[in-house]
Amino acid sequence: MLDIRHTQRYDWPTIAFHWATAFLVLFQFALGESWGWPAKPVHHLMVVAHLTAGILLTAIMGFRIAWRLTKGRQLSYLLRPLDRCFVMSVEYTLYVLLLAEIVLGYLWRWGAGQAMSFFGFLIPSPFTRFPAALLHWIQTIHHWNAWLVVAIATGHGMAAVFHQVILKDGVLDRMMLHGDQRANPLFTQKP
Repeated sequence: MLDIRHTQRYDWPTIAFHWATAFLVLFQFALGESWGWPAKPVHHLMVVAHLTAGILLTAIMGFRIAWRLTKGRQLSYLLRPLDRCFVMSVEYTLYVLLLAEIVLGYLWRWGAGQAMSFFGFLIPSPFTRFPAALLHWIQTIHHWNAWLVVAIATGHGMAAVFHQVILKDGVLDRMMLHGDQRANPLFTQKP
């Protein structure tokens, strides 16, 4: 019989996609905000790492959305209606902003006539070079959207810590992978 505590946790793929997304977003943000400091070749390596992480994030977001729409465990039913509305609004806003950030990153790179790099493997631009004013606009939106993503994600994380430490309602535990979850394949099923 399935223990009710386990049905109040996310399944392991949802947890893995969540934490991989969080790591990649923070990694890319740190690279993007600091790659102007070092000289070549370190600067170039930071750009290549940012591009590679962007392609990985593209794949993870694709799998994450597909999983969420099909087999991923939904726990919003555990929340009060107002909390549920707020949580879903933040979640969907982050999804939209992340997808926009990904598209803007590709447009900026390819619009400049440069190839995307995935662990050194080059993916050429499918576009002709964009006008300089359009590239500048894309770059500016990409930059400020990244700050918006990090600000909202930070608020999301602070809310989870508030729930865990102050309210003590176990919200953060739902997104943690526990040993018994990894061992039992039932935890990938919806309750």
